[in-house]
This record gives sequence, C-alpha cells and structure tokens, in this order.
Amino acid sequence: MENIYSIFNQLVQRGERERFLNQKASVFWLTGLSGSGKSTIAKGVERKLFEKGFMVQVLDGDNIRTGISNNLSFSIEDRQENIRRISEVAKLYTNSGIITLCSFISPTVSIRQIARKIIGDLDFHEVYINTPIDLCEERDVKGLYKKVRSGEIKGFTGIDSPYEEPKRAVLTIKTDSQKVEDSVEQLYNYIIEKSKLI
Repeated sequence: MENIYSIFNQLVQRGERERFLNQKASVFWLTGLSGSGKSTIAKGVERKLFEKGFMVQVLDGDNIRTGISNNLSFSIEDRQENIRRISEVAKLYTNSGIITLCSFISPTVSIRQIARKIIGDLDFHEVYINTPIDLCEERDVKGLYKKVRSGEIKGFTGIDSPYEEPKRAVLTIKTDSQKVEDSVEQLYNYIIEKSKLI
C-alpha cells in the first residue's frame, strides 16, 4: 500500500542532522563466519568512535534477534527477511545522521545485495572479516560449532550451509594474522576517512 500522504519533506533532513552531529552517516556492513570476530571488532570500533565524539550504533544478532526478528528462524528465507529488517533499521539510522555498524553473517552475495539495495550503494560499505573456519571453530565463543559437530544444529553456515565470500568488499580484515586491536584500528581508520564532513 502506498503512503496516502508523505511527510518526509517536512521532517528534519539528513544533511541538517549530519551538520549538527559533524559527521557523515554511512553503514559499515561486517560479514564473515560465526566466530570470525565481527561483533568484537564492531564493539571495539563503536567505543573508539564514541570516545572521539561520533554518534554511532551497532546492530548485531544480540540486539536484533531478541527484538524485531525474534519470530524468525535461521532458514535461508528467514535470514533474507532478517537482513531486510536490519537494512531498513540501518537506513533509518543513516537518515538520522548516525554511523551504523552492522555485524551479521549474511552468508550469500544475494542476501547482502538485499541490504545494499535498501541502504543504497553510496551508503553501504561491505567489510569482510576474513577468518579461516578452523580458527572460528577453535574459538567457538558461543559453543555453536560443538553443537554442529554433535548433530544438535543443522544448516550451519560454513559447515552444511554455504558462505559466499564478498565480491565487492571495500575492506578485508584478516583476523588470523593480526591482533583484535589491529583489526579494530584498521576498520576505525577506514570509517574516520569516510565519516568526515567535506
């Protein structure tokens, strides 16, 4: 159903908000396997940006799957719907002038394309957290890989459900060859460059 009456042009505009916050809003979409370090890096970057005076928000499974997507499963169809919802939320944040870090496996190129299309090509920055699956399994922060290997979980990304590496990543972070602090710094520096008002 189309809006009967749009009020968008009567609201405070994005450019006004960005000037007020003295930052350029964008979405930085962290994709990678479970256990790759996406959320750890996102939280580290959020804290670093916040302490430098930037308005920033992290979206990840913990604050999405317990809220607006708590009725979704992990089937491919529900994952697509999850990403659609996240993307719409991220777009709202962007229009509010806020830097948004999205930390989601988002396993296929087509699923990430859904996010890119909703958010907009100019605002969407795909960041690949590239970590070998054996290291992700070794970390097994949430004990998920152990459950997969024991047969408790089916359709797990990287094991019996596909993960497609990004083809359009603007930044690749290899967590197997550097410390967490270095990974945080790598993404932080990229965001700083993209978030300054010209």
